[in-house]
Amino acid sequence: MSTGFDFVRSHGLGNDYLVVDASKIGFDLTPARVRAICHRHTGLGSDGILALVKPPAKADFAVRILNPDGSEAEKSGNGLRIFAKFLYDHGHTKNTEFTIHTLGGLVRAKLLLDNGRCAAVRVDMGRAVIDRSMTMLEVAGQRLEVTAVSVGNPHCVAIVEDLGKVDLLKLGPLIEKHPAFPNRTNVQFVQVLSRHDTRALIWERGAGHTLASGSSSCAVAAACYEKKLVDSPVVVHMEGGDLTVEVAGDLQLVMTGLVEEVAAGRFSEEFRQRLNATRR
Repeated sequence: MSTGFDFVRSHGLGNDYLVVDASKIGFDLTPARVRAICHRHTGLGSDGILALVKPPAKADFAVRILNPDGSEAEKSGNGLRIFAKFLYDHGHTKNTEFTIHTLGGLVRAKLLLDNGRCAAVRVDMGRAVIDRSMTMLEVAGQRLEVTAVSVGNPHCVAIVEDLGKVDLLKLGPLIEKHPAFPNRTNVQFVQVLSRHDTRALIWERGAGHTLASGSSSCAVAAACYEKKLVDSPVVVHMEGGDLTVEVAGDLQLVMTGLVEEVAAGRFSEEFRQRLNATRR
């Protein structure tokens, strides 16, 4: 990491993360410490933490993706774009293409540069896997037609005629913690606008309502493509902005989107003392 920085703060379409080098921050990222750091009022505030860790032999880099509730995510599309930008902009690599190990599998990132800094990232997110045994879900007294998709992490996609009639804040947490998903799930409500355009509302597992999500966009594109409602490439319009997802016939997914660094800084000594006293 750049000299003097404990963290870098970045966002992908309003989905914000803190990036840290786990070997240099001076404390372990326990669930309680993650919750304290991510707290919007008494911490730094973020949708999660991306921790640079030692990679396995077959990867160039590796990342731990930590949700604001302290749980760990397998994969994050926005997080991966943010992490890839961090690696290049802060001197961890001079390459514009490299691999990143996640709990959800190995991904390849390709950086799109603007004046020597990374402005956007193209990520090979792997192949979507659809659970065709799940087509309906009973939630809050209503039956929803859904598609359960894994893109390295779990998603539940509900295609609706009118997003304006969806109560995301009510239905999102109920679907996330529905008994059908013992490990919880990410939730997307999507409206198909055209053969290449969709609009989505996102409820993230462990984070709640988020303005945008890369892996959710991939799940949306895969679910709509599988139902022959869209053609590749698919633009997923979210509250924070747009992502483009290319979908192959076997549901291989490539996502491209913008990413922006906001700040770099240090933890205060007072905050460090509080974190060090928080061990669990």
